[in-house]
Amino acid sequence: MRNGALFAEIDAANFEGFLKQLYVMLDCKYPKFFKMDTLSKLAFMGAELLLSEISENSSEHKRTALVFSNRSSSLETDRKHQEAISSHGEQYPSPAVFVYTLPNIGVGEVAIRHKLQTENAFFVFETFEPEFLQKYTVSLLNENKCDQVLCGWVEVDGNERHGFFYVVGRNGKWKHSAATIKNFFEHD
Repeated sequence: MRNGALFAEIDAANFEGFLKQLYVMLDCKYPKFFKMDTLSKLAFMGAELLLSEISENSSEHKRTALVFSNRSSSLETDRKHQEAISSHGEQYPSPAVFVYTLPNIGVGEVAIRHKLQTENAFFVFETFEPEFLQKYTVSLLNENKCDQVLCGWVEVDGNERHGFFYVVGRNGKWKHSAATIKNFFEHD
């Protein structure tokens, strides 16, 4: 869903394939995408869906902060890295996997892609925390650290894949409250 309308349908059995289809649909032209882990790909594509609607030349786009969160950090990639370390057949774990053993790498990929030099953060919570996100984004806006904030919940662990993204600016269509955020999250 994007702005309440179905944008693309997901094949739950092939999530990686879905992300690649989305990449092609949006005509991204960012080859590094194919080297990313699933968590970073999900963060990247969520940002593409929302930031592609905002002109890269606008001041809002250039001053977009990034605030993402999830429950499992980069645990899925951490497991792959640990398997490579534990494997008797491989002497050295892959640096291509190791680089993604931090959840904020996906945020970094978004910042690089969109040339954002603003605030960014990745938080790990037991559950989705709309109250925290509301207060944190308001703080960033009030301190004039940005003109808007792209927020995202990017959970990738085992069979669980969930991406939820929204942009908060000084003036918006909906009231920026924890209740509004929670409502959108529960109905996405």
